[in-house]
Amino acid sequence: MANTQGPQGNHDPAGSTQMFRAFVDEAPQGRQAAAAGGGPRIGVIVGVVVAVAVVAAVAWLALK
Repeated sequence: MANTQGPQGNHDPAGSTQMFRAFVDEAPQGRQAAAAGGGPRIGVIVGVVVAVAVVAAVAWLALK
């Protein structure tokens, strides 16, 4: 594995070091967002429950 910065402090032309640092700095925020992201998941669950209730009501009215 090549060293991205030589003894003279050369800039990494590929930018892999900067991209890695950005990823590492951003990773904890992503984990916090995933852990606190219950809002959209609850919305999906409520939407599915409402959709099932509507389908059940339509089927009940059709068979009545």
